[in-house]
Amino acid sequence: MNMSFDRRARVPMLHERGFTLLEVLITIVILAFGLLGLVGLQTRMQLTEAEAFQRAQATMLLADMASRISANRTVVSQYGADAGIVTLGTGVDDTTNCAVATAGPARDMCEWSGALKGASETKSGSNVGAMIGARGCIERVQAADTPSCTPAIYRVTVAWQGLQPTVASALTCGVNTYGANDALRRVVPVEVVMPQLSCVPS
Repeated sequence: MNMSFDRRARVPMLHERGFTLLEVLITIVILAFGLLGLVGLQTRMQLTEAEAFQRAQATMLLADMASRISANRTVVSQYGADAGIVTLGTGVDDTTNCAVATAGPARDMCEWSGALKGASETKSGSNVGAMIGARGCIERVQAADTPSCTPAIYRVTVAWQGLQPTVASALTCGVNTYGANDALRRVVPVEVVMPQLSCVPS
């Protein structure tokens, strides 16, 4: 009597142990999928953080050149944008020593080109102080008209290579310079308005 009771009592315990092991295996599989998802999320977060850092750098470089142009409104034509788009930065061969450049637009453009090339910070002899492949463009989008007191408008644009594709910009600064996929090109523009301060409408 006691032996049969012991046998019946042991059988459910063995089944319970088997189900517990199966539950542990299922839990491990679910946790593995969750951890893989977290790894993917972490990677995307790092890419997004790097993109945001590059955009912040581009915004600072953009504001720098816009303020330089604004401060030199009487000689704004010397930035060379009246004849078309002026491109500076990565890929442009301008090895001029900025210290000997004439103060004003010439020095501004030289220093800005160096900043776009990352010259503000070096690591192991390489410039690392700017975005990937940073380029800057200056162009006049509207000429001044004295009779109507229409202001001149200049567009300053900074372009660089992003880390993942997005929608390609309609602006042409840096176009076709970041590989076959133009969706990697990032662009931030600003317009500098040059009002004719002494102008009286006719």
